[in-house]
Amino acid sequence: MSSVVVHQPEVAAPSTSDAAMTPQALLALIANGEDSRHQFKRDVMHTDALAAELVALANTAGGLLHADEVPVARTTINDIALSPFNAYFERRYGRPASATGQDLPQLLHNLNLAQHGTPNLAGMLLFGRTPAVHLPAFIVKAVAFPGMALHDDHYNDSEDIDGSLPEQYQRSMAFIKRNLHHVQGEQGFNSPGQLEVPPAVFEELLVNALVHRDYFIQAPVRLLIFADRVEITSPGHLPNHLDTQQIRFGLSNLRNPALASHAFHLLPYRGLGSGIPRATAAWPGIEFIDDRRGNQFKVVIQRPAMRLGE
Repeated sequence: MSSVVVHQPEVAAPSTSDAAMTPQALLALIANGEDSRHQFKRDVMHTDALAAELVALANTAGGLLHADEVPVARTTINDIALSPFNAYFERRYGRPASATGQDLPQLLHNLNLAQHGTPNLAGMLLFGRTPAVHLPAFIVKAVAFPGMALHDDHYNDSEDIDGSLPEQYQRSMAFIKRNLHHVQGEQGFNSPGQLEVPPAVFEELLVNALVHRDYFIQAPVRLLIFADRVEITSPGHLPNHLDTQQIRFGLSNLRNPALASHAFHLLPYRGLGSGIPRATAAWPGIEFIDDRRGNQFKVVIQRPAMRLGE
């Protein structure tokens, strides 16, 4: 069961054909979990059929259902780490949070990071003290293999990367840098080696995976490094009618607007769909796979041809 849930009064599970269903009733239905006719479980969500149905219902009812705005069950304002939040607030707004005259619950509400004293998914992922305790599926699973096959019996490196999204980004970049080659290029002998694939490529694609993944699906982002390629797989296929050719030209659709609005100030994220065009301009050897049947989006970055003896 997902630990992402809203605190709403219980409602009777309505028929999916009920066009008058409100987003509030829909969220309450989700909160019923195992007791609901529409069980909000990983095995169901993996097909994306229920997700599409629920989002369509919310849209029909006049509102949008965004996973990053759903309050997280069994959390309180005390689960927000004050130091990183205060530093973020002062850096973004040019004054301490205390100077606003508002208490923390009201500030978090105003920033769309909490509702009625309960942090939402965006608030916990960005500023939670221990996000993985409440959201254990929303991490990055990273593995580096010596060969080219996923079913290899051995691996060179492995790490379950948790923490806030800024921490996940930093640790994922560190994992990539320590498992890829560094080459001299045109630098002098005493200069540090350059990463075999420009770091900006991974910066753009990692942020894209963390910010735009489908958080209604209880699964981690996967970062796999092989001898010939790097794969970054995000839960959830491309939203709406976007395809892999359109995203190469900067077309985008915000799946997690609250996360995206703050990611602009916390991560190397510029929005506007510009990340993928920048990545492909820096490194043409990138393949995008929109797996709608498997409900996932995969990016494959080809590594330079292996040198003899490596």
